[in-house]
Amino acid sequence: MSALANPVRDHAVEISLELLDSITADYAQRDFAVRLWNGEVWGNLSLPRFTLVLKHPGALRRMLLGANQVTLGEAYIYDDFDVEGNLEAAFEFGDYLVKHELELMEKLRLAGLLLRLPNGGHHYGHVEPHLHGGLHSKHRDREAVGYHYNLSNDFYRLWLDRNMVYSCAYFERDGEDIDTAQIHKLDYLCRKLRLRPGETLLDIGCGWGGLILRAARNFGARALGVTLSEPQAEWAQKRIREEGLSDVCEARVCDYRDLDPSSQFDKIVSVGMFEHVGEARLPQYFEHVWKLLRTGSVFLNHGIATAATYHRKGPSFIDKYVFPDGGLAPLGTTIRIAEACGFEVRDVENLREHYTRTLRQWVRRLESRYEDATRITSETVYRIWRLYMSGCAHAFNIGRVNVNQVLLSKPDHGNTHLPLRRADWYVGG
Repeated sequence: MSALANPVRDHAVEISLELLDSITADYAQRDFAVRLWNGEVWGNLSLPRFTLVLKHPGALRRMLLGANQVTLGEAYIYDDFDVEGNLEAAFEFGDYLVKHELELMEKLRLAGLLLRLPNGGHHYGHVEPHLHGGLHSKHRDREAVGYHYNLSNDFYRLWLDRNMVYSCAYFERDGEDIDTAQIHKLDYLCRKLRLRPGETLLDIGCGWGGLILRAARNFGARALGVTLSEPQAEWAQKRIREEGLSDVCEARVCDYRDLDPSSQFDKIVSVGMFEHVGEARLPQYFEHVWKLLRTGSVFLNHGIATAATYHRKGPSFIDKYVFPDGGLAPLGTTIRIAEACGFEVRDVENLREHYTRTLRQWVRRLESRYEDATRITSETVYRIWRLYMSGCAHAFNIGRVNVNQVLLSKPDHGNTHLPLRRADWYVGG
């Protein structure tokens, strides 16, 4: 087709190439390529770390006009552009686009170029949640949890380990598979709690029941797990029945706030749940756990924390499309609130590198099951999860977020009933 026959398209190519040159002028790592909708490639690398694929003439306009996490994320999930190769590597460039400060005249010039691109492209769908009620009310929390965890058990099965553990694994060596690393994590949690046969364990946010099953089967605990997700509880209960553990293990659909404080537990654990609580509600969270825990025992809180030095610029893609109403607090804030409720901090461990490895394995497993994932959910949902988990791997890798296991004691007149050393945590680990 001649230039006269399609002047808009040719004009858009010229503008897009000028924009790419301009926005990367100060970007040191030009280790990627860009392929335009007409097949033309920007960048001269023979082996780029990743390739941005612009799907239509207005793609850069969708991506960069008012660029922030949400605009870039939406342009990806609704197929204005794609990423071939290592999606995690593309987040370094995404950070640059969101944070890069330009002089006013240059900013105006680039905005003018973006506005000269067509405003066409793919129609944006409506996959974000629509929640009702007051923030962190019980009804709204159940809706928020359901949006994320009720997606489909079959979808999660595609890329989680065989025990369906949806939290940071615990690796012993390079190349270790996710199934083995998740067993390491479950056992490590039980050893940190120093679970003994016959002790009662409460797992707040038990997911598909991997931890309560392990605690009952391998450590002799009497375990109760609570979750707000009915599909998760149904899955866990089925596994409990199949393993003949119904007398000592239960997964229940229940808000932890509805548990009667008179039903005290010998040990309590929470893994990847308190991120849903919200910083403003953390005092109530720790206060209620304090009431549920037997005096002289311990509570192990495992959760993600934002680095105290990180301050996000603009809205959050994860807040809108992945974890509605979720929130991360710095570790210091969490510990301060826990101590104010009476807990004594006995140990803090950062497993950040382990979560990077976990997420990378999840992403590879999801990508390898692309056809099944899109059949079970949709192309857009697949893209949301590929983007979300790749972005989290990047965030953990650079230290923007951490995952901490905090062991908290409820002392008995100063006596924690804990040994002087922690060598038993590592026996068989």
